Amino acid sequence: MALIDVCPVEELPPGTMKLVPAGAITVGVYNCAGGYYAIEDRCSHDDGPLCEGDWDRETCVVVCPRHGANFDLRSGRPLTLPAYEPVEAFPVVVEDGYVKVDVA
Repeated sequence: MALIDVCPVEELPPGTMKLVPAGAITVGVYNCAGGYYAIEDRCSHDDGPLCEGDWDRETCVVVCPRHGANFDLRSGRPLTLPAYEPVEAFPVVVEDGYVKVDVA
């Protein structure tokens, strides 16, 4: 397990997202309706940034800003074309008041 500190829980309230460097990749960590989710900031369609796109705070869906593909934040699964391959999703835990993502 390779836990990376994201932030204290009070800095990631429901409806917010934080980009976190994790070695060679960047991860978007979301608080969607009180649940924490993390996905790689890379659209599987063209390797462009994904987490800079809009996201629906009720359905936990992020929209790629380049071509509009929708992805489920909980699983990384693509929901619309042009993407058809999932992006990597990572487990998120809260320990001692800190949000942490497991990028192992």
